[in-house]
Amino acid sequence: MEPGFGSVVTSDGRTVAFLDGGDPSGYPVIGLHGTPGCRLSRWPDDSVYAGAGVRYITTDRAGYGRSSRHRRRVVADEAADVSAVADAVGLDRFSLVGGSGGGPHALACAALLGDRLDRVACQSSLAPLGVGGLSREEWLTGMGAEIAAELAWAEAGENVLTAEMTRAQRLMEELIEVDPGAMLGQDANDIDVGFLERPETIEAFRRIIPEQAIHGVGGSVDDMLALVGPWGFTLTDIRVPVLITFGDADTSCPVAHGRFLAGSVRLATVVETSGGGHFAAHPTQDILQTHRWLVAGGD
Repeated sequence: MEPGFGSVVTSDGRTVAFLDGGDPSGYPVIGLHGTPGCRLSRWPDDSVYAGAGVRYITTDRAGYGRSSRHRRRVVADEAADVSAVADAVGLDRFSLVGGSGGGPHALACAALLGDRLDRVACQSSLAPLGVGGLSREEWLTGMGAEIAAELAWAEAGENVLTAEMTRAQRLMEELIEVDPGAMLGQDANDIDVGFLERPETIEAFRRIIPEQAIHGVGGSVDDMLALVGPWGFTLTDIRVPVLITFGDADTSCPVAHGRFLAGSVRLATVVETSGGGHFAAHPTQDILQTHRWLVAGGD
């Protein structure tokens, strides 16, 4: 296993795996990966986090990588797993970042772990669907066809969703070798295609993609069911500062999602990027800026 790997057993007997890196003496930040992903969903050059003065700990969400599956989980359940990891590595207070499908899980922690969190960054995140969130039409508007299909799979039930997520996993394994820029679908903008074609991104995804499904696609299935169902908390419960960033040309988590979150989280600092996609145009610069905010806020 890679240096910095660790795991903790939760109160209900599940294993949650994590990767502890960056500056060992730096300010602690826990990172929550997207859907799909795993603890390896981080910039391959760990010195970027050390350069921001951060001890960066990433997790395998339940069902991904080396973490046990947690069937019928809701988004709010992530808070207990994050708390268990924080306890395992000796953290009292820390900040947290989550992007894409990890964004809602980061917001759950903001709502439920406010006594331990200094700040939370929520990047290119989905918004709630249905009661207390966006309508189905609003949720899908501007979303690429391949991404939008996942909602229909979830609505068709777990068996259909599992079969389709298995197919999607195999497609990702193929595309990272033959056409990395196509991994977000044919509607992705140039910034996202460029990000996916970067040598560093390809290097990272060659490790992430097989590891995320080392024990199957249960993590992706459970994520999708949780993301389109009731989240188990309300955005108005959040009492810690949150940095909400999104691009208005994102075809994975369209702009309506970011704007909804921006209008619903009370202590939000909002950065909407004109022409921005799902990923940052300058990823190492974005990592530095985001983590420096997580360390010190607006200071």
